[in-house]
Amino acid sequence: MSLLRLDDAMAILGRTPASLTALLKDLPERWVQATEGAGTWSPYDVIGHLIHGERTDWIPRARHIMAGDSRPFEPFDRTAQFTDSQGKSLGELLVTFAELRQGNLATLLEMNLTNQDLSRRGMHPELGQVTLGQLLATWVVHDLDHVGQIARTMAKVYSESTGPWSAYLSILRDRQR
Repeated sequence: MSLLRLDDAMAILGRTPASLTALLKDLPERWVQATEGAGTWSPYDVIGHLIHGERTDWIPRARHIMAGDSRPFEPFDRTAQFTDSQGKSLGELLVTFAELRQGNLATLLEMNLTNQDLSRRGMHPELGQVTLGQLLATWVVHDLDHVGQIARTMAKVYSESTGPWSAYLSILRDRQR
């Protein structure tokens, strides 16, 4: 089992905005509005979701844990982006995400966290007790999960165009739980 190393985590967290900007900026709408079907998210929707997390999830919950607050975290609205992103271009969302992430990483550095701090506990409203280290590791994996989701969704734009090669392209298959 690999334990969280803050510098390693920040290396991934710091690259996510630039990676997504490089992948998505100035693409035709076909790519950024693609979904995997009813009830699934487009790359545009995912960026809005990541912004909402930057504002309401990771750092607020880290502060909650560090303050020793025993109350459960505020529940996270996983679909807030459908309201919050209305009327905004993808370019605007990418800039907002990059700015918020930069600020949150600066805040995380300012916390001067120790290994002992990573063991501090908070109360998740659904999962129960969690540690700060688990929260921060989840932030990293959440980023990677959504990067993968965006790539999978975009790949499916050409799923029928690949013809028989689709048998070799695992990205075209629906995610299995």
